[in-house]
Amino acid sequence: MLVDDSFMDRELAREAFALMDPQTTLMAVESGSAALVLLNAPAAVLPDVVLLDINMPGMNGFDVLQALKQQPRLHLLPVVMLSTSSSKQDITHAYSLHASGYIVKSVAFQPFIDQVDTFLAFWKQALLTTSAQLIFP
Repeated sequence: MLVDDSFMDRELAREAFALMDPQTTLMAVESGSAALVLLNAPAAVLPDVVLLDINMPGMNGFDVLQALKQQPRLHLLPVVMLSTSSSKQDITHAYSLHASGYIVKSVAFQPFIDQVDTFLAFWKQALLTTSAQLIFP
């Protein structure tokens, strides 16, 4: 799931994910409150990971991250902050709220494609490792 208020960034991400891994389903929402509504729906299928922008109107990414980590059903959901901010303060704040990762979003298309490729490879491996541990404890 991608949570980003920028229509252009959501479309760029959809294009990048489709290009790098057509089997991956990317659900994109325009706000933190919309993400929380979807994730809290009784029959919601939780995503493998949430990519969360920081700078959004209304609920910013830190507010959303904090809300996710306070809910028993959602607190273990991996959340990776995806922001143009490389501020040490933002990065530290994200990890203090238990973000699983932090990616400084490239504004150019090809470097962003490379970031998506690296991200997908990492999370696929993480999911395989977690699945193997569940099968073979």
